[in-house]
Amino acid sequence: MNDRVHIIWDNSNIFHSGRSTGDILERRTDGFRIYFENLIDLAADGRPIEQVFCVGSVPPPTNSVWGHIERLTGKKPELFERGAASGREQAVDQALQVRMLRLGFDYRPPETIVLLTGDGSGYEDGTGFFADAERLHNFGWKVEVLAWQNHCKREMRNWAETNGVFVPLDDFYSSITFLEERRRARALDLRHRPRLHEL
Repeated sequence: MNDRVHIIWDNSNIFHSGRSTGDILERRTDGFRIYFENLIDLAADGRPIEQVFCVGSVPPPTNSVWGHIERLTGKKPELFERGAASGREQAVDQALQVRMLRLGFDYRPPETIVLLTGDGSGYEDGTGFFADAERLHNFGWKVEVLAWQNHCKREMRNWAETNGVFVPLDDFYSSITFLEERRRARALDLRHRPRLHEL
């Protein structure tokens, strides 16, 4: 549990998939929000965080969000904002993937990458987050995928369960989400979080 973790966070994927999950679990998700502090703590699982890269519709730059990460890491997270027009600029995802691949060259020995996304698109063509996480794994990196169970590409989940760790966010729904003025996030309990040594 002493490995440093590098968190790659596709916030748009996590938010929109989480809201869809909430529609099933709570039926009414107006005011749905991700409780970022607990989400980051779930990703880190008590290990030191070396860095956080975030892409997507990033949340407001308040101390309650980014300050928590800065206190844990001693540095600001790197944020890659999608454009307001389409919300789908591929160059933004690719910029994040370049940062992922640099880890394979910049860190020796390999450490742990924690991927917060269920987006496995492009894998068949050798592109996308999933394909690059697999490349890092081939260089000796440990890979963990945290995603909403029904919104994660099946091949990506199966690969993570076989070669690394898959953490279904559904199991922590009440701790990593809240509904504004309706429900607070519960305390995070990490006792049942899947870990590599338990596989």
